[in-house]
Amino acid sequence: MNKDIIILVADLNMKGCLDGLFQRLHDVLNINPFSYEIFVHPYRDPGCRLDAVPFLRTFQNGYRYALVVFDKEGCGKENLSRIELETELENNLDASGWNDRAKTIVIDPELENWVWVKSPRLAQIINWGDINKLYQWLQNSGFGLDKNNKPPFPKEAFEKALYLSRKRRSSSIYYEIASQVSFKGCTDQSFGKMITCIQTWFSKNNEKQKLWPGNKLK
Repeated sequence: MNKDIIILVADLNMKGCLDGLFQRLHDVLNINPFSYEIFVHPYRDPGCRLDAVPFLRTFQNGYRYALVVFDKEGCGKENLSRIELETELENNLDASGWNDRAKTIVIDPELENWVWVKSPRLAQIINWGDINKLYQWLQNSGFGLDKNNKPPFPKEAFEKALYLSRKRRSSSIYYEIASQVSFKGCTDQSFGKMITCIQTWFSKNNEKQKLWPGNKLK
């Protein structure tokens, strides 16, 4: 096997985010370094959900593990829960020959839910300067915050914040955020599943360490 993980994602923003995050995970989690390769599906979220099994089948002998990452919003089966979507695809991947070496990460509702972390560095990257000012704007603008301190419509809120700060939205922003912002306080369950999965696969003592909900992340 040439690489550790093959990853199928829905768009370039996800690729940028994972590239930024994965470059520092072995230090943050104190795990073994790992190699990976990311592919972007041309049909985005529905493509990942419907085409992951045949797409990844040809890579089974070249990679130790596989990840499929896509948004629940826009995947075509929004009536199902995140867990139902993940379980359905993981069962199909196992049956195709991955044999519990492949995991699915469905972000509910979408990638920007990972981005909204109350960190000073986030505000600096997107040209808001002050994180409290940014979060006060969320409250005053009508976007609001849910019980996890995230806007209920994370993508729309993020795009509006970028528009107001005259910051052009691109995959490089997601890379910059993921490589620099602390995710210590991130409570998103799909993010937690991915972190726990990576830690389990590459733990230095081959034992699953209890990490989530992110109290050891930096």
